[in-house]
Amino acid sequence: MQTPLGLTIMGLLIIAVTVGILIRGKANPIIPMTLVPAIGVFILGYGFEDLADFYESGLGSVMSVVVMFIFAIIFFGILQDIGLFTPVIKSLIVATRGNVMLVTLGTAAIGIVAHLDGSGSTTFLLTIPALLPLYKAMNMSRYVLLTIVAMAASVMNMVPWAGPLGRAGTVIAQDPNDIWMHLIPIQAVAAVLVLGIAALLGWSEKRRIAKLQASGEIQGTTEVDVASLAADFQARQEKVQEEDGYHFRKGRVITIINIVVALAVLVSLLSGLLPPAPAFLIATTIALVVNFKSAGDQSEALKRHAPNALSMAGVILAAAMFLGVLNESGMLEEIALMLVSILPAAVGPYLHVIVGLLGVPLDLLTSTDAYYFSVLPIVQETVAAYDVTGLGAAAALIIGNVIGTFVSPFSPALWLALGLAGAQMGKYLKLAFPIAWVLSVAMVLVAFFTGMLV
Repeated sequence: MQTPLGLTIMGLLIIAVTVGILIRGKANPIIPMTLVPAIGVFILGYGFEDLADFYESGLGSVMSVVVMFIFAIIFFGILQDIGLFTPVIKSLIVATRGNVMLVTLGTAAIGIVAHLDGSGSTTFLLTIPALLPLYKAMNMSRYVLLTIVAMAASVMNMVPWAGPLGRAGTVIAQDPNDIWMHLIPIQAVAAVLVLGIAALLGWSEKRRIAKLQASGEIQGTTEVDVASLAADFQARQEKVQEEDGYHFRKGRVITIINIVVALAVLVSLLSGLLPPAPAFLIATTIALVVNFKSAGDQSEALKRHAPNALSMAGVILAAAMFLGVLNESGMLEEIALMLVSILPAAVGPYLHVIVGLLGVPLDLLTSTDAYYFSVLPIVQETVAAYDVTGLGAAAALIIGNVIGTFVSPFSPALWLALGLAGAQMGKYLKLAFPIAWVLSVAMVLVAFFTGMLV
């Protein structure tokens, strides 16, 4: 069975079965990504020792990513807990001054700030309850609110601790921080494009509201007391802290230290002074010492964010089995050789770009894990025959897909956002999907013509 044809067939079966299980959503990703490749190995005639070697090889490439995820999620979670970003969001709400255009632009800025921790659930919990009263008071659409926050959060999903880069780094055996450094220019472009989309949606909303006022369907003006709404947001955040029993130090000095630590981490990541894993480990320990008085409070802070951190870490560790088997057994190589032999010569060098252009629709068909752990390895191996680097292949798929993160029914955070806003998936997708796809295509084309995908 360990022939080129046997390896190709088994590799495709492992990928198809794993993706199928992930799409159905009937099992935690850890289960199919561990058991399916293990069973495939035994069917091919490999033994337990071979399986252990495959896993060890895969494990060696993911450990630094696992450590980074655990402590990055905990670090930014602590900063959210203590309300470090609350004044920023409160100030942005006030800055909108009840102007429709400024509200949509402010929503984009708030979404970007709120998603610094890379957690979609946290982002929507911060933004939707804070901004929905403002949108209601101004007769603005809740679907515009959802779309802008989703686009802003998706752009911020390019940070190395958010998820996509960690998965991609695992596949191409490259530090997620290095991938981020490569993507920063396109991330900046994407942020500008999101602000442009927010402005266009604001202009459209302004015209819609004006028409409704002219027809008499809406009475009065859209003036609101934004200061009161901002105060309500802060009070709600403080109430959450009180009800959840958060015990942490407060004061101007503590706030300044937290800001300095957060900036130091970002500088470290951008400068390459420290790898992400030790940088976030050190930052997390400093945040625990600075913000919490006792060992018990520090333990509670860790427990609050352990589920999110360990959930992501578990997926990456399971990916070590999946990718270790596919890579070390030669399955991926054989699949890539088969694709190269059947693809038209003109298509092969641009396969990663083509898949990137289809990234948002693919997000409706596959889960994030299936996309990065099944599609990316095949694409990478295939375009490598045309001298395209792993970084170039990964960049194309990340740029094309990341904007679709929160237009996918496979995103639990999106369902949370819809629930918070009292919105329907169908109506949301009608507005958000075409915007996300156009933005994604624009970003992939910019990246391609600027030489980022080679």
